[in-house]
Amino acid sequence: MTILRLDSGFSRWDELLALILSSFAYMNGRIDPPSSALGLTVESLAAKAQAEIAYVVIQDGALVGCIFLRPEADCLYVGKLAVAPAAERRGVGRRLLGIAEDTARALSLPALRLETRIELTENHAVFGRWGFEKTAENAHPGFTRVTSIEMRKRLPV
Repeated sequence: MTILRLDSGFSRWDELLALILSSFAYMNGRIDPPSSALGLTVESLAAKAQAEIAYVVIQDGALVGCIFLRPEADCLYVGKLAVAPAAERRGVGRRLLGIAEDTARALSLPALRLETRIELTENHAVFGRWGFEKTAENAHPGFTRVTSIEMRKRLPV
């Protein structure tokens, strides 16, 4: 398993987009509004990687995971954490969150923050086992009901 920080030399954008879409496919038809991943393009993904801190996991030559990190005032936001369906339950996600924790510490940020959809209770449980706690309920623009929850993980000093 190789972890690579994305930089200007990365060229596998089509494969990265396919990884994210396949990883998020189980949400299709389950969440409303639909995942923002469906609106990604190769170009917008490359721009996102340039604006944020992004890593991929490569195993046997294939991209099997990714994470996008964005520093905020009091935490590091974790977005587009994706693991290829064939690579699930092999420690890829946990390894990527370890990189997020290391990045937050390097930036002197005391916590990780993420959002997950209200309907995806299995994600709430997984993130809970990984040390995240629910801190807020949010509604996407145009919705009067809760559509996502925010979770945080405080990092040891």
